[in-house]
Amino acid sequence: MKVPAKFLFEKAYGKFCIPAINISNPEQVHGLFSTAQKLQAPFIVQTTPAAREYAHPKMLLNYIKAAAEIYPNVVYAVHVDHGFESHIVDAINSNEYTSVMIDASHDSIEKNIERTKAVIALAHPKNISVEAELGVLSGVEDDLNIKEENALYTNPSDVEYFVKSTNCDSLAVAVGTSHGAYKFSGGKGLRFDLLEEIQNKLPRFPIVLHGASAIDLDEVKRINAAGGGLSNNAKGVSEEEVKRAIAYGVCKLNIATDLRLLWVRIFREFFRDYNGEWDHLKPGKQYMQELENLLEHKFTMLGNLGKSHLYK
Repeated sequence: MKVPAKFLFEKAYGKFCIPAINISNPEQVHGLFSTAQKLQAPFIVQTTPAAREYAHPKMLLNYIKAAAEIYPNVVYAVHVDHGFESHIVDAINSNEYTSVMIDASHDSIEKNIERTKAVIALAHPKNISVEAELGVLSGVEDDLNIKEENALYTNPSDVEYFVKSTNCDSLAVAVGTSHGAYKFSGGKGLRFDLLEEIQNKLPRFPIVLHGASAIDLDEVKRINAAGGGLSNNAKGVSEEEVKRAIAYGVCKLNIATDLRLLWVRIFREFFRDYNGEWDHLKPGKQYMQELENLLEHKFTMLGNLGKSHLYK
């Protein structure tokens, strides 16, 4: 059952968190939907502008539509992550997405409000939720590359004004997370003081964390042992921090880098260990199996196992 993202947040607030999984290929879609049906766990499936350009929006959406037919008992939303206006308008007109994100966080707050309101004027009449962002995250994700010195924490003093001015449905905040595996340099942890202030300003309003993958160092070491060159200092957000953040109104957690690290490790190790092999389907099957294990762990950590019945 496909639902608006804001509908998922109403039941989740303060109790559990909805995982938002970025996908770009059929293996990820298959693994995500099969895991969610098995666990009866609601989720958000996300496409980025880079993924839409890589596989074409219609191809990605048909992966999702096919998975929903194969696994008919899932509860999910379909979301454009970090969309530009052109991607968002296309997504709204497709009548397939139930939520979109406009990232105008690099603009001044007034320009951010202006761009966000323009998207909401198109989305809300079609019952499509809109996620906005206030504050800038450092790191690398697809076409984004923000240097750490240019990253800005979300100012709690701005959030109430911003939300009232835009009427957005959820707000992504910068409170100590980073995009991608490559820009993590030790990590300073989440700023719970900021999360608490934001919650006080916006009681029961859904907060979103981007750049919150865990970054399993064992995966990084195995990738490097198979010829990779990732930083051994990479560090994501700890599970303890994520679970603690739920009480502060974090209803949506974006997960992308962990899925990519798993893919890189499996394919690098497979073609290293079987250098006469050329069939990508073999490591692809392994990826889907291990992805189910990874997602089950994530869903368990976020507390959304068995919650699908709340939305039916």
